[in-house]
Amino acid sequence: MELSKHNIISKIAGSDKYFIVNLLSQQADILLPNEAERLLGFTGEIPAEFFEKGYVVDTQEEQKLFKARYLEFIDHRDTDEIQIFYVPSYACNFACSYCYQDEYLNIERPFDKNVVDAFFEFISTRFSRRRKYITIFGGEPLLKSQNQIAFFDYFVQCANQLMTDLAIVTNGYFIKEYIDILKKARIREIQVTLDGTNEFHNRRRMLKGGQPTFDKIVEGIDELLVQHIPVNLRMVLDKENIEGLPELARFAIDRGWTKSGHFKTQLGRNYELHHCQSASSRLYSRIEMYSDIFSLLKEHPFIEEFHKPAFSVSKFLFEEGKLPDPLFDSCPGAKTEWAFDYTGKIYSCTATVGKQYEELGTFYPLVELDEEQVCDWQSRDILTIAECRNCALQLACGGGCASVAKNATGSINTPDCRPVKELLELGIAHYFADMA
Repeated sequence: MELSKHNIISKIAGSDKYFIVNLLSQQADILLPNEAERLLGFTGEIPAEFFEKGYVVDTQEEQKLFKARYLEFIDHRDTDEIQIFYVPSYACNFACSYCYQDEYLNIERPFDKNVVDAFFEFISTRFSRRRKYITIFGGEPLLKSQNQIAFFDYFVQCANQLMTDLAIVTNGYFIKEYIDILKKARIREIQVTLDGTNEFHNRRRMLKGGQPTFDKIVEGIDELLVQHIPVNLRMVLDKENIEGLPELARFAIDRGWTKSGHFKTQLGRNYELHHCQSASSRLYSRIEMYSDIFSLLKEHPFIEEFHKPAFSVSKFLFEEGKLPDPLFDSCPGAKTEWAFDYTGKIYSCTATVGKQYEELGTFYPLVELDEEQVCDWQSRDILTIAECRNCALQLACGGGCASVAKNATGSINTPDCRPVKELLELGIAHYFADMA
């Protein structure tokens, strides 16, 4: 008998108690200090409960369970819904301080129905037996130009004919100008970014001429919610604007957004992807960002009405009363996510779309796909990453983002490690404060 290799054990932030989480056995507990010490110093004598919960195991039996859960994961992923991104242009009307696409090639081309038709033909054939939806991405997909409006109107018609939902990632500036077309579409959500209230947002996300954008975006969000079109409000955080989170939360609450069943939020991290304009001193590591969010939640509890941070699997455990399934792979690239652009190229995901030399093939004018590259992306998981194989965090981390890993090492079969243990220390303290 041995300790499970999948035990995640650590002290809860601000407490003398410990937590133990095991994604393979699907068990989690809060431990008194003497219980944690007994488990960590395991010598063969252990309470039967620890064996029953999979914290202490027969290694051969654990390996069998691992293989069974892995096969379940692959089966589920192979039938899961696919998110398909389409980029109609890399042009944008904003001059965001942290844009990573500002050096991308933006070849101006008039709207061509043939390209859109070829896209829908490709996804209808390649993914004929899969549930799917399309996310329109950019650049900025909702530009106020005849070319872009013509594209969008036609794209919505094509999607409606296939009974396919659309999501849109937009800076939100021209939402009101597009509202009539949006009302015709099967909209799953509109993702819009606000980086704080006026002061913070307008300093970071201005028009190319330097003009402010906050008020017009807010009007667009109001209109979407009036029309019952789902909004996913994103705030991109770094050390420059983190102090604006409470103010934005209060603004959204006071405006009534958080009471809407069509409103949700996400907090993103401003980080170096391919190229980034922000000074590196402003950028957060993942744990730095969540540590500051943890502190802000203590000081301003109302933030939670605006956003409940995941803190790895902590929020899921709190809300569902159980752990999520083991995560053998956290990279959706060329598996449950694909990306396409108006030049006819195919990419693995949003992190690679538009980046030179990252394409996997073309759908227009010819259909050509590098199946060897596709296979490399599709086979990547914690079993192909040497550093993941003996890591206790593997089933919560899943190996991280392949694109970020490739940028750092040149290979997708390397890890983009997540600070799972540190996030759980904060998350258990926050969501299970009464027990900790």
